[in-house]
Amino acid sequence: MTKPLHENICEEHLFSTIFNKYAKDLHNFLYYKYGDLLNPKDKVQEAFIKLWENCAKIPPEKAKSFVFTTANNLMLNETAHQKVVLKHQQTKPKTYTNENPEFLMQETEYMAKLQKALAKLTEAQREAFMMNRVEGKRFKEIAEILEISTKAVEKRIYGALEKLRKDIKEL
Repeated sequence: MTKPLHENICEEHLFSTIFNKYAKDLHNFLYYKYGDLLNPKDKVQEAFIKLWENCAKIPPEKAKSFVFTTANNLMLNETAHQKVVLKHQQTKPKTYTNENPEFLMQETEYMAKLQKALAKLTEAQREAFMMNRVEGKRFKEIAEILEISTKAVEKRIYGALEKLRKDIKEL
């Protein structure tokens, strides 16, 4: 029994020889089996990367089998992933809610109260309040936009909050 010339493929020249020998055949195999849609070139590269990462464990005579099996498995995984994506795209979001009619009515009434209370605020309070609570701007940003001090913004927003609490309780 003859001893193999190389025990693994970690030597650069041996690895490049294996790559040059099998890369085109592997690409053609994947292309003919799965088509161009799943990027067979990428899977060939990934298979050879995995071969390089495991070069110490794989003898040269097993390299072809390793890259073909690895690339085929990568394509199968990609196919399964695409099926999941397609299935997810086909599911429609539900158009109903679990809230009962009483909750929905209370929510509508509260929104009406809020709109009335917002209408009662001064223009300055409403402007600062909406910039803070709706647009998410910070006090400093609002102060720069309105060209007023940060303390003035705080006063307007806190005044608006007090007035809103009071008006909504009364309504």
